[in-house]
Amino acid sequence: MHKLLIIQNVSHEGPGLLAGVLEAANVGYDVVNLDAGEPLPELKDYAALVVLGGPDSANDTTDKMTVELAYVRTALDVGMPYLGICLGLQVLVKAAGGAVVRAEQKETGFVAPDGVPYTVVRTAAGRSDPLLIGLPDTLPVFQLHGETVEPTNMMTLLARGAYCQNQIIRAARNAYGIQSHFELTPEMLAVWAAEDPDLTPLGNDRLQADFAVIKDAYVQTGEHLLRNFLVIAGLV
Repeated sequence: MHKLLIIQNVSHEGPGLLAGVLEAANVGYDVVNLDAGEPLPELKDYAALVVLGGPDSANDTTDKMTVELAYVRTALDVGMPYLGICLGLQVLVKAAGGAVVRAEQKETGFVAPDGVPYTVVRTAAGRSDPLLIGLPDTLPVFQLHGETVEPTNMMTLLARGAYCQNQIIRAARNAYGIQSHFELTPEMLAVWAAEDPDLTPLGNDRLQADFAVIKDAYVQTGEHLLRNFLVIAGLV
């Protein structure tokens, strides 16, 4: 099946830039909103899986997270191409045997506590990995998480951050997770600023101003990375 499945963990965190990349590449996709109680479809009907962010923890013992983790484990077992964003990274690492722990420093927005914009930096492995090929070593990012991951020694770190080190990880041959958000659009940001309790204190005006500073590089990076994943998944 030449089609991609997107799992949405909370209603206000949709596919963003990913939708535009998929449409430009004429790749079909379905979105399943677990927050709205929509059931997960048969994996056999899809060629690749993307799991988006949300306020849950991969350590939760809720029915929702238990089912989601089992679903991702099945995807890994059958070798399905996978891309996890924020919570999607944490679900991937947990499903593959790693740990999800509280971050020493919560990362929120575009600017770190020291006033320096958040970036992630490719490792030596990241420079040659197909997910990050063609990208610069330092990538501007948007962060929104209070937990981080501890990968197993079978996983490969592709990019690290100044605070939470483990930012982009390959957990299997074609299974990737990204702690930061590369899919954000200004329209999504306005919704998140109103909905997310960690962003509300910053205010939409400040967040949009911070976004405007890096928007061109951010969009170029996000679209390129997402296209790379479609290539890895054999969808383009």
